[in-house]
Amino acid sequence: MYTFIVILIMVVCVALALAVLVQNSKGGGLAANFSAPNQVLGVRKTTETIEKITWGLAIALAVLSLAATIAIPRHSAERTMNTELDMSAAKSATTAPAATVPTAAEAAAEADAQAE
Repeated sequence: MYTFIVILIMVVCVALALAVLVQNSKGGGLAANFSAPNQVLGVRKTTETIEKITWGLAIALAVLSLAATIAIPRHSAERTMNTELDMSAAKSATTAPAATVPTAAEAAAEADAQAE
């Protein structure tokens, strides 16, 4: 499900980029090419349509981003974390503390104490 949402987000992003590039803020651009007199939709209608498409895609991107956040597979991360904690606890429980090896000075002092 998460992968499907991410793919949809990518498609919406590309469509949104194209919709923004087609728009023109000052009346020129690609929308001005549709101003032929025999055009059923005039330039004004085309601009409004592209603006509505842009807003729709922006809203869809926001909703899909929230859906992706909700759909992130979190159980696998928790399971990995719990497994690592269990392994470290088992390792520390089975490992006995190492015996301390006396240093040369301690061994000499012990030998002197036994000699007296």
